[in-house]
Amino acid sequence: MIRIAALPSGSVSHEALLHIMGEQPLEITHHKMIADVFMSTAQGKTDYSVIPIENTIEGSVSLHMDWLVHEVDIPMQLEWVYPSIQNLIGNHAEFVSSDGQLDYSKITKILSHPVAMAQCLQFIRAEMPQAELEHVGSTAEAVQMVSQNPGKGWAAIGTTLGAQKYNLDILANRITDHDNNHTRFVLIGNQPISITKDADHQKTSILVTLTEDFAGALHQVLAAFSWRKLNLSRIESRPTKKKLGTYYFYIDVLDNRNSVLLNAAIEEIEALGCQVRVLGSYPCYEYNLAGKR
Repeated sequence: MIRIAALPSGSVSHEALLHIMGEQPLEITHHKMIADVFMSTAQGKTDYSVIPIENTIEGSVSLHMDWLVHEVDIPMQLEWVYPSIQNLIGNHAEFVSSDGQLDYSKITKILSHPVAMAQCLQFIRAEMPQAELEHVGSTAEAVQMVSQNPGKGWAAIGTTLGAQKYNLDILANRITDHDNNHTRFVLIGNQPISITKDADHQKTSILVTLTEDFAGALHQVLAAFSWRKLNLSRIESRPTKKKLGTYYFYIDVLDNRNSVLLNAAIEEIEALGCQVRVLGSYPCYEYNLAGKR
């Protein structure tokens, strides 16, 4: 039995986990706070943790990235991309007009996670401009709060799984502003994991800290990858939190850690005086609309 920590039952993280690992025997521990998800694996209570780290619309989830860098030292073992399908959820009977139609003007408050809320702002402004917006810890928590407060005109933005769990209705489905809204998840843990699906590609994530007194250091770091024709799928700067104006660079390389070319690139970067930390080398799985992955 694989022990995995994730955000609350019915959240996008839970839905994404079942998508990628549903065929495996799982023991899932749900937590309200992402810090508890991280610490569950860091303390050995679970084997792995599910961490959302990037979204098509909102970009990087900076808090989660900072936890991977500053708070825990647990390697990434698996990555997959899953669609963040958000729905408007509530008790349908509360919002029906006299002619039997759904009346969005009856909605007084909308609850959701801030990232999910931001993904649906166009729909909210067009259909429910009168509604108060309230951020909570997860989409699953939002749906739970709506289920516990009937008759108040509350609705939540969340997953189909969440609506089913709390016996509520889908008032409107797929309300995100963009159809290509996907979230990138990583499974972190101290041991490699294998699944039955075929990976789309391999990726290695590294952290590079530049020397402060070396002009043009970032250019030379990137050149170490460029002339070896190593593709980078992501590069992002984040503060080191040690001194104002100092940054580390998070870099995703589309190659395996055992690659001769990648190892040579890392050695060249270290020879420049930069610090390199490998955050993980892992298989990646893209979402397939045909349902193959």
